[in-house]
Amino acid sequence: MKLDIEEIKKLIPHRDPFLFVDTCEIITPGEHGKSEKFFSNDEYFFKGHFPNNPIVPGVIIVEAMAQTAGIVIHSCKEEAESREIVFFAGIDKAKFRIPVVPGDQIVLETSLINQRRNFWVFEGKASVQEKLAAQAEIKLMLQPV
Repeated sequence: MKLDIEEIKKLIPHRDPFLFVDTCEIITPGEHGKSEKFFSNDEYFFKGHFPNNPIVPGVIIVEAMAQTAGIVIHSCKEEAESREIVFFAGIDKAKFRIPVVPGDQIVLETSLINQRRNFWVFEGKASVQEKLAAQAEIKLMLQPV
């Protein structure tokens, strides 16, 4: 199931300028998803990170992974349960391999490692042109609103 931006907005509360997922394909509901984000020259953070050498901040790449995982979590929830929000609970094993720059299309893939009650752990990978740009273990908590 492939979700567009409007369908994504029904699953997670993030909005511009802090929504870092353009599309998301749910490969296995609740377990595995793959999303994409195009970083245009006009992204707000490029003005300060860094002038004359713009690079997508690593924290934004990690946030995009977490948003992808949040979409995957909500993809298996019933409508009544979808009133819960996914919160960032931790990050481990983060590595940044190559810079992501204006004009790059990043592919984010998250796979469930472990889940207990309202606590989820995903392996996240971010790639540009099939080259690994970043990876991390993303920990999320599901909480009622």
